Amino acid sequence: MLNHNLIHPKINEVLGRAGHHAKILIADGHYPASTKKGPNAELVSLNLAPGVVNCTQVLEAILSAVPIDCVNTMMYEESDPYTLEGDPPVWAEYRAVLKKAGLPFDLAPIKKWDFYDAVATADHVLTVQTGDMQRFANLLLSIGVRMA
Repeated sequence: MLNHNLIHPKINEVLGRAGHHAKILIADGHYPASTKKGPNAELVSLNLAPGVVNCTQVLEAILSAVPIDCVNTMMYEESDPYTLEGDPPVWAEYRAVLKKAGLPFDLAPIKKWDFYDAVATADHVLTVQTGDMQRFANLLLSIGVRMA
């Protein structure tokens, strides 16, 4: 019996094999998950309907299961037709989740096109595709180390 909140068998399997610096993408419902991934990444589709499951819920579950030492967000570009004025509202949710988990760091944005490149590395082991419809809700997590 697992002693954390993450109970999805495939996600637990991939995380159990992953090591320090392995990357986990929590993708919103707009992200091209089938084409923008690393060569070693497995795709788990949790996008049942718009908004179900959302990125914040997946972040909370993953943080209960593995140590994370960096959280990158996809930074919007001013020339993008989908840009927002200021940080996407979902980023405030992420910051609250990180604070609640006791993590001592903030979100680290990566420019949109560089974000795709950061995902497409050999260290990318897992994409969790969500039904989140919020713009720029994508997260790229870096697995840390288990401290005694």
